[in-house]
Amino acid sequence: MRLWIILLLWLPWQGVLAVGLLADIGARLVKTEITEGRFRQEKTIKVLKKPLISTGTFTYHRKRGVIWQTLTPVPSLLLVNQTRLLTTQGEQALPPAFGRVFTAMFGGDLQLMNEGFAIAGANGQGAWQLQLQPKDAMLKKIITGMQLTGDKELQRLDIREANGNSTRITFEHITHPEALTPAQETDFERLSSPR
Repeated sequence: MRLWIILLLWLPWQGVLAVGLLADIGARLVKTEITEGRFRQEKTIKVLKKPLISTGTFTYHRKRGVIWQTLTPVPSLLLVNQTRLLTTQGEQALPPAFGRVFTAMFGGDLQLMNEGFAIAGANGQGAWQLQLQPKDAMLKKIITGMQLTGDKELQRLDIREANGNSTRITFEHITHPEALTPAQETDFERLSSPR
């Protein structure tokens, strides 16, 4: 009985701690209209001996979403905002929490993550780290958890998938241009056009 009372008292505080942690880390992050850079993705698949490695570029626009351009080994394009996910194969179903995470990660608005994830983490002097576990039932079928690491920018994202596979994405050469290129404008137009 005493354990249940302690647990009931702790649960509201856990949410308060997560909100405070997200606010502290969010205050460290660079916040601009546009963020772009390069990524290196290592996907570990249980049945393969070596991870699959891909590289590419990303562009984040605060109001329009994310352009995720894989360059090697096979070129592909992913466009995502809070409500839509477009790939070279067409429009895909998008769990609501997934769109929020993508835009929150690159936009520095970490409070958005509190809606779809149980959050724990640490905010150290040199770097911060967040562990996220999805609350959304549809997203739980895809991933069991994520770990974000960074300082003024997101530097690494580790994803544990429900099928036992995992992905590590590292971000580098991050810049904050004043305007989008014509090609980026075209990609974002596709994302915002009617279905």
